[in-house]
Amino acid sequence: MDRHPRRWLILVVLCLSSLVLVIDNMVLTVSIPPIAQDLEAGAQDIQWIIDSYILVFAGLLLTSGSLSDRFGRRKVMIIGLALFGAASLVAAVAASPGQLIAGRVLMGVGGALVMPSTLSILITVFDDEERPKAIAAWSAVAMVGLVGGPVLGGALIAQFWWGAVFLINVPVAAVAIVAAAVLMPESKGPWRRPDLLGMLLSMVGMTALVWSIIVLPRDGFTDAGTLGALAVAVVALIGFGVRQVRTDSPMVPLKLFRNRVFTGASFSLVLLTFATGGLMLVLTQYLQFVLEFSPTDTGLAFIPLAVASLAFNAIGAALGKKLQPRVLTSIGMVIIAGGFGLLATLSVGDGFTKVALAMLVLGIGSGLGMPAAANALMSAIPGEHAGVGSALNDTIQQSGAALGVAVLGTVLSSTYTGAMPSGAPAPARHAVTDALALSAATGDGALANAAREAFNTATSTTFTAGGAAVLAAAALTLVLMRRKPEQGEGTVAEAAGPAETGDPARSSDPARPATEAVR
Repeated sequence: MDRHPRRWLILVVLCLSSLVLVIDNMVLTVSIPPIAQDLEAGAQDIQWIIDSYILVFAGLLLTSGSLSDRFGRRKVMIIGLALFGAASLVAAVAASPGQLIAGRVLMGVGGALVMPSTLSILITVFDDEERPKAIAAWSAVAMVGLVGGPVLGGALIAQFWWGAVFLINVPVAAVAIVAAAVLMPESKGPWRRPDLLGMLLSMVGMTALVWSIIVLPRDGFTDAGTLGALAVAVVALIGFGVRQVRTDSPMVPLKLFRNRVFTGASFSLVLLTFATGGLMLVLTQYLQFVLEFSPTDTGLAFIPLAVASLAFNAIGAALGKKLQPRVLTSIGMVIIAGGFGLLATLSVGDGFTKVALAMLVLGIGSGLGMPAAANALMSAIPGEHAGVGSALNDTIQQSGAALGVAVLGTVLSSTYTGAMPSGAPAPARHAVTDALALSAATGDGALANAAREAFNTATSTTFTAGGAAVLAAAALTLVLMRRKPEQGEGTVAEAAGPAETGDPARSSDPARPATEAVR
């Protein structure tokens, strides 16, 4: 089949669409102080401003992926972009915490519609040969947004006001909508009955799961609210799994997990995002509280990560033609673990050079490993399930990152408390911010030094745990992503059965690109 003549322009639109989501999430990290001051938002308001988006986004991902397969991936993406842009305008002009939270909820709905559609359109427009390059570019743009978001947010707030970090989304979304309407073909899977019960169970289960992960570090595992949310998540997700097995028209074909490549890539990405999910949270605190970097210097410290990731995305795409995905993914993960190892050796008084070296190593590993893992996962999904497959990829990474923030955040907090002198004031033993504030108020330099040393110990332990998780991901990749001798690209489609694939030709031609449904 001929390649789409506008495929690279389409990739630009897809990258722009996902970039606006990544940047929006990252600029919020530097916007919280002025938002809290201007809107007189309390601690609970701030928590909901941050968490409302995450909860809605995670809860709707699988449903939105299924909807895009049924009604059209371009259509769903354009609707999502329009909603995201309108919600951003609501957030930008919010005059109270409640209005801002409402805007963030709507942004979460729009983001959930956009994100699965971008990757599913990508795999239907690009064939097997060019898809690794396209996914590498898509991943690289996401990394640029991850690193550049805080820098852009700081510049916008310095020049304008906090609402500008939301207002910037409006023209970007508008451009992406026009470009998508003009350039993109529509694609969808074969018609299937909507699984309304499955949609409801997935939304309840994922929302409850993410909420329990969010409140775990704050309230503890034995808290009634944490246990209640976790119980709801377990019941709903088990019910979702049972529903998918029994229904004739499953929202998520669980037979995908019979494919070792898909399963191996899924588990590897969970462990990888578990480790990297807490990286920004822990490292930004460490750089400012222990190494005493300014906010600007903290943002600059992540530039080597972005540059190396961009460079090695391209190198990884080239190596992908010569190396098996499991080998390239494992190499990248081992390098990422090395970056975590370097971060674990940081000590009070270290300067920019050692931090930059660790960021460089992390960027090299990310550039090689993450696109290879994502490409392996997406290549194992038949084209008619591209939307929900992309949503599964996003859900896996979101869940891993949220779990990493919760668990590694708990490790950080408990280790810090254990490393503080027993005679230190109680508030200072639970949070480094409180310790440094108390030290500044009383002039107790010894307390500040003790807090920095304790936080250094805590971050070293946390980075060591993250590195161990990445090494485990590398080992899983080598074991689980090994193809059986007879296993071809069409294995998943064959496992799904003729009634699910809707295209008998795919079983006889495994190399055929997932573009049959493009129209």
